[in-house]
Amino acid sequence: QVQLVESGGGLVQAGGSLMLSCAASGRIFSINAMGWYRQATGKQRDLVASITSGGNTNYADSVKGRFTISRDNAKKTVYLQMNSLKPEDTAVYYCNANLKLSPSLRAYDYWGQGTQVTVSS
Repeated sequence: QVQLVESGGGLVQAGGSLMLSCAASGRIFSINAMGWYRQATGKQRDLVASITSGGNTNYADSVKGRFTISRDNAKKTVYLQMNSLKPEDTAVYYCNANLKLSPSLRAYDYWGQGTQVTVSS
């Protein structure tokens, strides 16, 4: 059974920083892209940032220059360093991993349980 366990959310003042972590565990053959999504109350879940197994990154325009995504392939962990946080960054942040359980199976998306990030003004 695959699990994605997130940590690092919390309450921070505007202008502050937080780092989110997400560790994948279970019988995983390989992990392709990993990423972070967020969902504010009453809104859809949107991509924040993603990173391929080779380290190529992609960011939402709203976080470019403020957030940095990284991963440790050996630890099966993805990180999101969030700086210069704004109240509009308030949301539940979800970790996502596209991974294979064996070489003969296709890759599927797995999700973490979500971690709340609240930025006060």
